[in-house]
Amino acid sequence: MSRIDDSRDFLPCRIAVLTVSDSRSLDEDRSGDTLVDRLTDAGHHLAAREIVTDERAEIADQLRRWCADPEVDVILTTGGTGLTGRDVTVEAHRDVYEKEIEAFGTVFTHVSLAKIGTSAVQSRTCGGVAQGTYLFALPGSPSACRDAWDEILRWQLDYRHRPCNFVEIMPRLDEHLRRK
Repeated sequence: MSRIDDSRDFLPCRIAVLTVSDSRSLDEDRSGDTLVDRLTDAGHHLAAREIVTDERAEIADQLRRWCADPEVDVILTTGGTGLTGRDVTVEAHRDVYEKEIEAFGTVFTHVSLAKIGTSAVQSRTCGGVAQGTYLFALPGSPSACRDAWDEILRWQLDYRHRPCNFVEIMPRLDEHLRRK
């Protein structure tokens, strides 16, 4: 159930989109386009967009660069969450996470199960936090990106969403770094 509290102002996030692919360019990146369209239509800002190959170190390095950038609040990756040998996005994300958001993958699986049945078991979608930045690894299909945005991220990245959302706790994500 998603509820918007109209007494609260919308607070836009700065979101970076990273496509993981050995074969796509920006011109043919339908999944990345889907995410960019949805996040900007919702009122968020595109902070950056890149494509990297399915190389664990390269993916993790880009995630770390964006986590260190104060102009990036959220990172969405698309691609490389499957089961093949070249699918290493999840491992790269976990190399970077300080905390994993286990329920993100669970909720995504629930959403996918309703749409694609037991084929949902083939996705290793995950989410986490590092350096005060949210990171979400999404499958490489435009349909899966739509599902993740429309059913989960759209709501959790909206400060007005009740009873709680990711945006309202964003200022506290790196509080452990500020403690004396």
